Amino acid sequence: MKLMIVDDSNIIRNRISRIMADSKLPPIEIVGSVGNGTDAFALFTQQRPELVTMDLTMPEMDGVECTTLLVEFNPEVKILIVSALSDKATAIEALKNGASGFLYKPFTDEELVNALLELIKE
Repeated sequence: MKLMIVDDSNIIRNRISRIMADSKLPPIEIVGSVGNGTDAFALFTQQRPELVTMDLTMPEMDGVECTTLLVEFNPEVKILIVSALSDKATAIEALKNGASGFLYKPFTDEELVNALLELIKE
């Protein structure tokens, strides 16, 4: 299974990568880690990951718009929104546009692993 990490925070991208390396999840290959939706869409079309962690607030293209594009390109993709955004309307919009789950920042290692496990099981 392949995972792409999308977040404008380098700290968050590195943390998710580290959690994945240390986790007991089934083998997941991280195929890329990018800081905005524009780069995410380009990488997604090349690598075709089955899983994506997606921030909502990013430069160039936000997570809602990027989620919409990724789902249009591959309706089977599982997207976990990972955001500190307290605006529930934006989160709901992302879920309506095809995101599979939502995780609030800050999150624990266990919360991230459990959220990804849920998506894999679906």
